[in-house]
Amino acid sequence: MEWPRLVAGLIRIVGDIDAAEELAQDALVAALEQWPRDGVPPNPGGWLMLTAKHRAIDLVRRNQNLARKLTLVGHELRTDQGHEPESADEDIEDDLLRMIFTACHPVLSAPARVALTLRLLGGLTTEEIARAFVVPESTVAQRIVRAKRTIAARRVPYAVPHGDELAERLDSVLEVVYLIFNEGYSATAGDDWIRVELCQDALRLARMLAQLMPDAAETHGLAALLELQASRSAARIGPTKTVVLLADQERSHWDQLLIRRGFAALGRAHAVSRNHGLPPGRYALQAAIAAVHAMAPSTEETDWRRIAGLYAVLAERFPSPIVDLNRAVAVGMVHGPAAGLELVDALAATGALDTYHLLPAVRGDLLERLGRLDEARAEFARAAQLTGNNAEQALLLDRMAECE
Repeated sequence: MEWPRLVAGLIRIVGDIDAAEELAQDALVAALEQWPRDGVPPNPGGWLMLTAKHRAIDLVRRNQNLARKLTLVGHELRTDQGHEPESADEDIEDDLLRMIFTACHPVLSAPARVALTLRLLGGLTTEEIARAFVVPESTVAQRIVRAKRTIAARRVPYAVPHGDELAERLDSVLEVVYLIFNEGYSATAGDDWIRVELCQDALRLARMLAQLMPDAAETHGLAALLELQASRSAARIGPTKTVVLLADQERSHWDQLLIRRGFAALGRAHAVSRNHGLPPGRYALQAAIAAVHAMAPSTEETDWRRIAGLYAVLAERFPSPIVDLNRAVAVGMVHGPAAGLELVDALAATGALDTYHLLPAVRGDLLERLGRLDEARAEFARAAQLTGNNAEQALLLDRMAECE
């Protein structure tokens, strides 16, 4: 729990991610050695930071390239003397923000940003990240190493951007957290459809961002979206780890605490947008759609007309073929499967989602509702071939068999 704060504070002092991680590890080892003997201190995080700062002096002395840091570290240590360890927590929020914007810098590829964020802010090992994304551990290790090298080579500043650059860079930060959650919520590969740990990490990061940047509407919008989506997690998996679709979920299993948190975050997002004279952002609009689902006692009682309208706004302001596909689903619920199929066919003709398994899955569902079972069966078969997730593939093959 203290890892992100510890590493963030140490990066500010030594100016190097690898060195900061090593110092953090040394402090944790010292805690494992001393706390069982002396007892856990009143402020564990402050103790760890103070211990790591002392060890930073040794690092600076050993490395002439970091000699210029000695004055800064010595000054911080002198400042800390005579104070309780709580003083070591000062400015930690700024340190965390700086580390978030560094790990999510646009000069890094999306996979590298995700891996580095989970390592620095989630505290996950390379093995845990590799297992979560079903990729070789060596691949994750290389991504992290390359990301650190790129940050050093491109001299990415360890700082929070300002002005117009802040908005651009914040989009990158939010996207990384969103990608982490999506991979946990609907895993792209492997046996498990949901990876709860990734969802929890993303949710924690979203909450942290909302707390650190309360005047940024989209931090609250993203937090709201993830709270509401995560509220359904327990209902999305059957007793034998089978996929349970939204229409079949037992809504009494939805987490009401997360739903209330989602509503509160969405309210904050709208309030901040109004204060700045801005319309709702990408994540706030998606959260509003999730909120409509959360308010409905059943699929039949869902306000699909409102959902279709929100998707239309989302598609107009933030065009995306996936948004268009989701809008087609909502239109099919409002105006019937033929209307939804017309939109899906128009989207398919563009070729934008040729390798996206949910396009034939949605098309198969609409065709099945129209009674065109042979065509539906072919679409479900194609969707099953395109997905890399075994649980989702099993569901699609079952849908295909039901069309026999």
